[in-house]
Amino acid sequence: MEISEKLLCLFSADVREEDGEYVIDVPRREIETGSLEPGETYRVALVSRSESDGDAAAGGRDGGADVSASRADDGPQPPVEPGEMRYVEIEDLGKQGDGIARVERGYVIIVPDTEVGERVKIEVTEVKSNFAVGEVVEESV
Repeated sequence: MEISEKLLCLFSADVREEDGEYVIDVPRREIETGSLEPGETYRVALVSRSESDGDAAAGGRDGGADVSASRADDGPQPPVEPGEMRYVEIEDLGKQGDGIARVERGYVIIVPDTEVGERVKIEVTEVKSNFAVGEVVEESV
């Protein structure tokens, strides 16, 4: 699966029926981090939750996604760089069980071997336009 460099945010949500229409709730953090604006119109892509699709919820790290780094004229750059140290809180788990943290603008950092609610110090090891991978250097900070 190829992930567009124009991806603003990535989250899981259930589709529900309400008054004859189908509704997807956007998490509050996506508005609060500035990824989305209330009242604006956005394109929405739906990705299957089946295990054979790889780890779509975590940016396709193990699903063969072909995502190249953004160029300066392609919009905002990733808010992290390889080798950077960060303190993050794990907010979610991807389908492969890796922890997911979000930083500026809802940017996703995948952190293997972590659990939801953990606060850890990480070193960013890989940076793509839509997500990064980090390794824990200090637990429970």
